[in-house]
Order: sequence, then C-alpha cells, then structure tokens
Amino acid sequence: MVGRTHRVLRAVAAHEPGGGTTTAVARAAGLPRPTVHRLLISLQGVGLVEREPGSDRWVLGPELYFLGVAAGRRYDVTEVALPVVRRLAVATGESAFFSARRGEETICLIREDGAFPIRSHVLFEGARFPLGVVSAGMVVLAHLPDREIDDYLSRVDLVADFGPQHGVGEIRRHIAATRKQGYSVNPGLVVEGSWGLAAAVFDQAGSPRWALTLTGVEHRFGAERIPQLGALLLREAHALSEALG
Repeated sequence: MVGRTHRVLRAVAAHEPGGGTTTAVARAAGLPRPTVHRLLISLQGVGLVEREPGSDRWVLGPELYFLGVAAGRRYDVTEVALPVVRRLAVATGESAFFSARRGEETICLIREDGAFPIRSHVLFEGARFPLGVVSAGMVVLAHLPDREIDDYLSRVDLVADFGPQHGVGEIRRHIAATRKQGYSVNPGLVVEGSWGLAAAVFDQAGSPRWALTLTGVEHRFGAERIPQLGALLLREAHALSEALG
C-alpha cells in the first residue's frame, strides 16, 4: 500500500502545476484507475492531494508543503545553492539549475532564467529524470563508481522512454566524454534543439549528490562557447561542493 501511495503522489507531482486527471495519474503511476481513484480520495482526506476548484484535476495538497517545511530543516541546501544558480544565470544569460540525486533519479530543485529570451523548458522545479538522462543525470552517473554504473545500466531501459540515443552504448560514450572533460553535454538528446551542460557537486564523502546545469537553445552552445560554459560550471560546482561540505 505504501509503495502504491508513493507512486500516486509522484504521478500527481509529475503533473504540477496544472494537475492531472485520475486517468492521467493512473497512467503515470502504472496502476489501475479504480485503485488510483480510491487512493486519491484517501489522500485528499488527509490533505496530501486536492482537486483544483471547478476541475477534475488533482494537485498536491497543503499537508505535503507543511511536511516539506519540517523536512527542509534537515535536508534543504537550496539556501546555499540559490546564489550560485542566480550568478550562473546572470553571467551566461541562460537558464541555470540546481538538481539533487535521489536514488536513481535527479530532481530539479532550483531554476533561474537568464536574460536571453529564448529558453529551454525541459527542466523545471520538481522535474525528475533517471540517471543518464538530461545533463544533470548524466554527470551524476558518470561520477559514480564503475560497479554502480554497470549494475544500473544492466537493470534500466532508458530507450523505451527516451529513445535510441539513450541506449547503453550511447550512455557509456557520454560517460567517457563526461569523465574526460569534467562536465556533461546534452546535445538535444531529450528535446531536439534544447542543449544542456552540467557539473557535479559532491558531498563530504566525495559522492556526486547534486548538479549545476545550464540549458538553452542549440545556437547558444557553439563549439567555442561550450568549453567556456563548462569551465564556469566546474568552478562554481567546486565552490559549492566546498560550501556544502
């Protein structure tokens, strides 16, 4: 029951901010619609989800916010990361992000848009992607020990949801490139024309726990500019690792 409830809450979160219908939530959770309907009604009763007024769409409820505030005292690092993300957005004109690793995913926690008016909208606050997908997921994966990478790639099928450009061979090629240059490059692998770069931020144990990302449209990420952006990301990621350590 707990596992199914968690899947439903994550499915509702995936449809924020507009919310999702019961059918859409069931599809995202991979559960039968009647089961999801019963769970949503129960969750609504304790304030974990609610219906948008005058709509059949479900959104996250206020009780989750209150729980998050309490948990934030232990886990929140965004106060430290926010000035760094803003500095990246101002310096580059691109959209800048801070993401955290959670299990086998990365979750976007902060987004700050730069001055350039054309933006990529692949990443947004609350967006989750598997490791190896988007530049944040790739840079975190690339900095894991080889045995963890091998185990992960033996179990997941990224091609089904993200296309052949996320096959094991392609992922390993990107891992090698990321390790060589220190930062990852996503050349429009998720959405054509939407590019991204990311650098890992490490915890005290030296594990890649977070990532800083810059995204934008393809013509803003030319061959001459990518190394400049990558070097900037690496400097800021190193400083943030020190601050969070």
